[in-house]
Amino acid sequence: MILLTMIARVADGLLLTGSVQDSDQAGFDFAHYQSQAKQLFRKLSAQSPDRCTLEANNKNFHYLIEEGVCYLCLCDASFPKKMAFAFLQDLQSEFHDQYGRRVPTVTRPYSFIEFDTFIQKKKKYYIDSRARRNLGSINNELQDVQRIMVANIEEVLQRGEALSALDTKASNLSSMSKKYRSDAKYLNTRSTYAKVAAVCVFFVTLIIYVRFWWLI
Repeated sequence: MILLTMIARVADGLLLTGSVQDSDQAGFDFAHYQSQAKQLFRKLSAQSPDRCTLEANNKNFHYLIEEGVCYLCLCDASFPKKMAFAFLQDLQSEFHDQYGRRVPTVTRPYSFIEFDTFIQKKKKYYIDSRARRNLGSINNELQDVQRIMVANIEEVLQRGEALSALDTKASNLSSMSKKYRSDAKYLNTRSTYAKVAAVCVFFVTLIIYVRFWWLI
């Protein structure tokens, strides 16, 4: 289930619109998750990863950044990740068409609260079981969600670490992995050359020995 949806400007974390799903889940603390989302918005920057999943107990925050705007939703952990990002992509497309030019100029929170009508419409579609059956028709790019960075939101917020730093760490790990593969390939090549050289030396030695033996 999609429990919370918020849209904010990345440059300053200004909330542009938001929506909450009525939930009868025991222990669902809307104010707590909304506070976490607002803290997250304040940590975003132009260097933040454009797609990310943040684990929050048995819930997941998913966000998408496009054209300087962050589209975020809170879902049950069991809700398919590719459905969540497909939902966010639909919001991005419609929101940008309607308000894209006005986003840089607004100064007050929830300037586009009327967009909630579209959000509610899309929520119903993605929560509906028929949408789940149509999961296979989602764009291939949206299906490839395994590469999306995953972190724990409590750790990110408590450490005060910007998401751009996490992205840098992920990039560093990727670079180290590539270097390791390159070094391993180089060592394997050297090992092969060493084996070939050893075989050549053996045969040359054998030939010299045989010729010397026959001369005797």
